[in-house]
Amino acid sequence: MSTDQPHTHTSPVPRLDVRAAGFDDIRAALGAGLRDTVASPVLSLFFGLVCALFGAVLVSSLVVYDQILIAVAAGVGFPLVAPFLAAGLYEISRRRSRGESYRASDIFLVVFAQRGRQLGWMSFVVLFVFWMWAYQVRLVMALTLGYRGMSSLEAFADVLLTTSQGASFLIVGTIVGAVLSTILYSLTVISMPLLLDKEIDFITAMITSVKTVLASPAVMLIWGAAVGALTLLAIAPALLGVIVIFPILGHTTWHLYDRLVFEK
Repeated sequence: MSTDQPHTHTSPVPRLDVRAAGFDDIRAALGAGLRDTVASPVLSLFFGLVCALFGAVLVSSLVVYDQILIAVAAGVGFPLVAPFLAAGLYEISRRRSRGESYRASDIFLVVFAQRGRQLGWMSFVVLFVFWMWAYQVRLVMALTLGYRGMSSLEAFADVLLTTSQGASFLIVGTIVGAVLSTILYSLTVISMPLLLDKEIDFITAMITSVKTVLASPAVMLIWGAAVGALTLLAIAPALLGVIVIFPILGHTTWHLYDRLVFEK
C-alpha cells in the first residue's frame, strides 16, 4: 500500500528562473503527457469527465433559461477555467516524474487541499478573465448585431453566416477573444503547475509564467494556439472530446513547466 502523504511544502521560498523553450521541449512534454495518461487512464479520464460535465452543465443551464448567445460564448470560453481543474493531473505527473507511488485518494486529497493554498487564489484570476470573456461577447454582440432576436442556435448561425453584421461580430469577437486568451494563457501556462509544486504566492507564479512565454514567445504562442485548436476540436462533438484531450493537455502542461522552470 502507498504510504505517501498529501503533497506539502516546508522549504523556504525558492528563487526561480526560466529557460527558453524549443519545439523539442514541446514534443518531449507532449510525449510524457501521453504516457502519463496511458499509465493512469482511470484517474486521468475521470478529471477529463469532470471538466466535460462542468461545461455541459454550464451550457445546458444557459440554454434552459433561453440565454442562447451566452451559452455559445460559455461553450467556447469555459475551457479558460480548465487549468484550475487540472490540479489532480499535475499531481499525477509530479509523482510519476519523481518516481513516487500514489493512490486515487492521495490525488483527491491534494486537489482538495488547494482550496487553502495560492492555487485557490489563482482561480479567482481565471474566473475574472472568464467573466471578462462573457462580458466582451455580450458587448461585441450589442455593437455588431444590435438587438436582433435569436431564440435558437440555428437562428444565431444564420445571422453569423448570412449577414454583414454577423461577419463583423466574428471578426471583432475573434480578435478580442484572442487577446484575452493570450493574456490568460501567458498568466497560467506555467503558474498553475508551479503553484501546486512550490510554496510561492500567485503573483510571483504569474510573473514567472509570463517570463517563460517572453523567453521564447514564438514557441510558446504556437503551442498556445495548438492548445486552443485542440480544445475547439474537443468541445465540438458535444464536449465528448474534452474527456480525452483535457487530461493529455494537463499532463503535458506539468512536464512543460518541469522542463522550463528551475531553482537558482
